[in-house]
Amino acid sequence: MISEEKKKVLALFAEGRKHYKLMDFEGARDYFLKALKIDSKDGPSKLYYVRCKHYIENPPPEDWDGVFVMKTK
Repeated sequence: MISEEKKKVLALFAEGRKHYKLMDFEGARDYFLKALKIDSKDGPSKLYYVRCKHYIENPPPEDWDGVFVMKTK
């Protein structure tokens, strides 16, 4: 069974992903941050939070397909 807390994290993550796919990285970042405030160890929210910060500073091209490409190791 999934706890109520985890359900909230999953819902926030899902909403964040919607904004992320629409290239609304600031909106997405806010949802991932809300999820992390509930569960600071949530790996997917951490990962996407960092990606949003990257894309806010370095926007992808207009024809971006949603794929994150690592430039360094």
